[in-house]
Amino acid sequence: MMTTNAVEVDVESARRIAVRAQYLDGSASDVLATVRRLGFLQLDPIAAVAPPQQLVLWSRLGNHDRGELDRLLWDERLLFEWNAFVWPIESLPIIRGLIRRERTSSRYAHERWRRDFIAENRSFRRYVLRELEQRGPLLSRELEDRAAGAPRDHRWYGARRVGLMLMTLHLRGEVAVAGRRGKERLWDLAARWYPETETLTPTQAEHALAEQRSRALGVYLAKGRWLAHAGADDRPVPDRATLLSPFDRLIHDRDRTEALFDFRYRLEMYVPPAKREYGYYVLPLLVGDRIVGRAEPVVNRRTGQLRLQGAWGDTGRLDEALASLASFLGVELDLG
Repeated sequence: MMTTNAVEVDVESARRIAVRAQYLDGSASDVLATVRRLGFLQLDPIAAVAPPQQLVLWSRLGNHDRGELDRLLWDERLLFEWNAFVWPIESLPIIRGLIRRERTSSRYAHERWRRDFIAENRSFRRYVLRELEQRGPLLSRELEDRAAGAPRDHRWYGARRVGLMLMTLHLRGEVAVAGRRGKERLWDLAARWYPETETLTPTQAEHALAEQRSRALGVYLAKGRWLAHAGADDRPVPDRATLLSPFDRLIHDRDRTEALFDFRYRLEMYVPPAKREYGYYVLPLLVGDRIVGRAEPVVNRRTGQLRLQGAWGDTGRLDEALASLASFLGVELDLG
């Protein structure tokens, strides 16, 4: 919900505001400015086309240097990773406020579980922190599993509890992601990786994050009315065509997407193939301030080709978007 004075607008203005607020109007200039404008990038291992953070950047910047994000993260340290999101370093005081809440809150079951896990594994925690201090940065597999109790399979971490310990310490602000080796995260002590900043209170952090998100979204729907963030830009949107990641914040709230664009969208990765309406990893097609269709491109990394598995709706501008995407990914476009 908006945290500043909001102005009621009609749905046409709301669409323009939402697209411009999300930097999908062609005005994005570089990776750092884009992440600052959006507030964060969501990370996810699913990469049928490309990792979602890369797709989100391409949707706004078009063809750009794919290595820039890593340089900003690991070399220049103007961005950082926390809790499966990439944040601008200016947001570190906010994150430290959320870390403070993580260390004290027991409102939710997962918070109580992590608190109990740390309490039951004090010696394991000390071992991990000592190893990182002496040998870090390290991969998870370079640490021993010294967790208490019998191993149990976890849906994400398997039977080893090292990943669970590292993620718990990460959420508590004791360890940080300090790089990647392939798809694996490198871990180090947070005190050695993060710069010194102030720390907001949990309440201040939540308010700051809400304000940041409301500005980045531009509009929200309340009791049938579209309300725009104060100072929102509702000028006409240039007629550019691009595809959107399923994790793009313009469409992340599926109900808002349907109300705003008259476009029903659901990610069907976990739907049995026979029951899918469209496909496994389908990307909405945005043209100007309208979502006009959808497509399922897939990258074959063995052949170095981007193939179109299927397309639906008004796809008159789809080839343009696919050509840009193939160029960005450094693969050949195969429309078969």
